[in-house]
Amino acid sequence: MSATVATVPRWVPSKTRVDHPLCENPNVKVELSDDKLPSKPSFPFGNHPSTLIPFHPSHYQGDNRSTQSAESVGVVLSWEDLWVYTNGEKKDEVPILAGITGFALPSQVLAIMGPSGCGKSTLLDVLAGRLASNLRRTGQVFLDGRKRAMAYGTSAYVTQEDVLMTTLTVREAVQYAAELQLPSSMDRAAKMQRAEETLQEMGLTGVAGVRIGGRVTKGISGGQKRRVSICMEIITRPKLLFLDEPTSGLDSAAAFHVMSRIWRMAESERMTVVAAVHQPTAEVFDVFSSVCLLAYGRTVFFGPPAHAAEFFASNGFPCPSLKNPSDHYLRTINKDFEGARGSMLMFIAAFLTFMAIGGFPSFVEEMKIFGRERLNGHYDVTAFTLANTLSSIPYLAIISVVPGAIAYYLVGLQSSIDRFIYFVLVLFACMMLVEGLMMTVASIVPDFLMGIITGAGIQGVMMLNGGFFRLPHDLPETFWRYPVYYIAFHKYAFQGFYKNEFMGLTFPNNKIGEPPTITGEQILRDTWQVEMGHSKWVDLAILFGMTIFYRILFLVIMKAWPKMKGYMARLPRESTSVSFA
Repeated sequence: MSATVATVPRWVPSKTRVDHPLCENPNVKVELSDDKLPSKPSFPFGNHPSTLIPFHPSHYQGDNRSTQSAESVGVVLSWEDLWVYTNGEKKDEVPILAGITGFALPSQVLAIMGPSGCGKSTLLDVLAGRLASNLRRTGQVFLDGRKRAMAYGTSAYVTQEDVLMTTLTVREAVQYAAELQLPSSMDRAAKMQRAEETLQEMGLTGVAGVRIGGRVTKGISGGQKRRVSICMEIITRPKLLFLDEPTSGLDSAAAFHVMSRIWRMAESERMTVVAAVHQPTAEVFDVFSSVCLLAYGRTVFFGPPAHAAEFFASNGFPCPSLKNPSDHYLRTINKDFEGARGSMLMFIAAFLTFMAIGGFPSFVEEMKIFGRERLNGHYDVTAFTLANTLSSIPYLAIISVVPGAIAYYLVGLQSSIDRFIYFVLVLFACMMLVEGLMMTVASIVPDFLMGIITGAGIQGVMMLNGGFFRLPHDLPETFWRYPVYYIAFHKYAFQGFYKNEFMGLTFPNNKIGEPPTITGEQILRDTWQVEMGHSKWVDLAILFGMTIFYRILFLVIMKAWPKMKGYMARLPRESTSVSFA
């Protein structure tokens, strides 16, 4: 019988239950869908995304299903519009799962994947009926299209932690599980035979006589303990098997061996397998019949692994050749580091500008030489200031371009040459500005140690109030915002960097109830609170203007300082008289 295809929504929260034909009546033939994959603007959280899920009605022996038992047909697990919240006040509730919809079929292995904290284990607990008491669930879970609980012994759950009796051998642990879980209708010989078969399936025959061990006594490895835990749960051949990180602690070969055996068991026993997997290898990824990719508690993709490549490619994220597809998908949907772009730009501005302080000791020595030659009448302050400025330009340009190019292209910022040139110009302006600031400090604090401390302190105050560590609207207005925020050169450097990088880009929006995408301009305005009333070139011009200001300030101080010292020396000193009793 030829395969037909059903269109199943990845996540479309609805008030009424979606009647999946697979859940209500697996015998119904579903026509091929001509729906196309979502377009790029809707990725990865589109409003109505869907993907094609193939199923084979021949699996169900359609005409005879009414006379077959659940054991021979298997269990169809489906869920619709699942929301999970933390218990608490309504206004403080944060959704862990948001509108999850999907299903798992007999003889298939469904993999729930996603970055850490996306809700994989929570979804697995909801489906298995093990949700913690401090969580609240809405939505429906169905078995064969009906709300009913699984009979005892028809489902099994392999937890993420391996809780085993350390004093037993591997064989004894599996035999104990067989004695405990298998029905009393089986004789002891049959139970022991089942235990040996299970050990062989999981590749544990060679260590069957070895004690499991623990912290005190040496025993089997962590990967072998993982396989023992799986053995103890699959020994009953449950119709519904939940696995939480089944490949954790296993090398690539062992992980493929375990998952391939589970897949074969699902095929032979018509078992429905749902596994939460963090980072499978390419071989393990090919074992899965269907994949559910989660991010921020929502479904990004639901369907066969073969359709995932087309889905991501159609949304502008093609999987490179010779790369593990699962790694590519997880890296694409992982937004845990979505603020890394702005943080990296701040780090570059702060780190490279602090490097300019390193030239302060040599400048102090130059100041001493200048003081001697100035007294001899060789040149004045204006000539020294101009010469020092011009001589420092090539050096500052080199340390702006070389580290800037490495940092810019290494982290994958926008690659257009005009944006890179602006990036370097901002760095160069900051380096010139910091040098002018340190020249001003040196004219007032000639001691190089105290000068470095003073200059670093001034830069630290400016950086803390530049709009990154604390957003502009959160700064106290008195002193910290007016005037420190507006005279801090970091403010204009950050704004220039952010405008140069974010403008023109579009990002996925992870906020529930809002459009699926968000523009870079919206991020600048709402997230970083950047002033959008002027262009990035105005910020660059302000930086160069502040550079000139600090040089002029140094010139004024150096010209006025001798006169101020002479004036202070000519001040009349008050005579003091001391009377002796």
